[in-house]
Amino acid sequence: MPHIVLDQKINLFDFAILFKPLFQKSPLIKIHEMYTDVQRKNALFSTVVIDNSHHDYFIQVMTGKDRTTIRLLPATDPEKTDAVKQSLANLCLEIQRYYPDMRVIKSNLWDYLKIPITNE
Repeated sequence: MPHIVLDQKINLFDFAILFKPLFQKSPLIKIHEMYTDVQRKNALFSTVVIDNSHHDYFIQVMTGKDRTTIRLLPATDPEKTDAVKQSLANLCLEIQRYYPDMRVIKSNLWDYLKIPITNE
């Protein structure tokens, strides 16, 4: 399962205020809605990817005591195409844009984290 782990807990309430929809033109990656639970320990990001096929799914951000994990919500389980994996990396890069001290400590998406977000 594709995932990224950051070395700090993100305040999802604060990030919900900062969050703006993300859009990448080619391949099409659109992360457009953020939903948080009442305890603000989990967030879901509604995501659409169009590459060779159309994928609608949620990215899940889970916070723990001292870390944040970004992964695909297992219930939506899209095909793990390069563009789907890139959507996780794009969300991570956006989090790091607002919280530059947060570092990736574990991932199986290192190659995707090197690609900058191209919002157009």
